[in-house]
Amino acid sequence: MAVFSATSSLAQIPRDYLGKPFADAVHKAGAPNIPGIVQCALYDLGGAGIAYQDSDPINNGSGKLNLAPNHQKAHASAYLWHFRKEEGVDLSYVKDGADLSHANPVSPHINQLYIGWTEQHEWCNYTVNVARPGTYRIKALYAFQANPVTFDLNGRPAATCKLPVATANYHEWNVATIGTIQFTAAGPQLLTFRYGRGNNFAYFEFELIEPASAAKP
Repeated sequence: MAVFSATSSLAQIPRDYLGKPFADAVHKAGAPNIPGIVQCALYDLGGAGIAYQDSDPINNGSGKLNLAPNHQKAHASAYLWHFRKEEGVDLSYVKDGADLSHANPVSPHINQLYIGWTEQHEWCNYTVNVARPGTYRIKALYAFQANPVTFDLNGRPAATCKLPVATANYHEWNVATIGTIQFTAAGPQLLTFRYGRGNNFAYFEFELIEPASAAKP
């Protein structure tokens, strides 16, 4: 897996970026902190071409599948059934039947939001707050194929990663380390997650493994 470095002069959100951190009445915290967890469904506000790129304008989960009464699970709520339904990124949530009625390598929490119906050349942007520069391990909660994924940082390639183990299908979940990434400066950064066909993605956890002050040149 490849890791790319960016100079500190590039370690800031591009000035022409028009997106902003997701927030609503439920998710009030704004930009997620690193080290910490980035929830895939909480990509930036700003719309298609700015905060995300999706192969079609329909949200195939919140705006299609979850319109059916049998997918409006009582353990969830209308907020989850139709989360961001007007946007093109395909979102759904972990359900007691499809996701939790069988053994998982690692079982997700019920009602966990995730990106699904993935296709080639799709991506999402996340404004993040980096507390400490350094090298970070990336862990993912994902399902299905052992695909490569990449991350850009402030518009530059930052990490090429690999989902290491395939699961049986889109509703059997696993948590695994998929690679590393370097954040060369603290403060707000723009993280772009790029992916292809064949997965569901719930979240990424970024764990500091080597602070910048100790990192080798």
